[in-house]
Amino acid sequence: MPKLKTHRGAAKRFNRTGSGKIRRSKAFRRHIMTSKTTKQKRGLRGKATAAPADAARIARMIPYK
Repeated sequence: MPKLKTHRGAAKRFNRTGSGKIRRSKAFRRHIMTSKTTKQKRGLRGKATAAPADAARIARMIPYK
């Protein structure tokens, strides 16, 4: 069987949890943080789980991760 190529852009953005779910970082954290409230910034900390609708597509892009 031929090997699958990993989508390098996806490999840098997503990884898997121990149970196999896809983890992603949250959006809206790059710049203009001074205009965001402390509550907003606190909510943007950490990682989130990718939606099930997107997870299957992402999983195909990172087959060996």
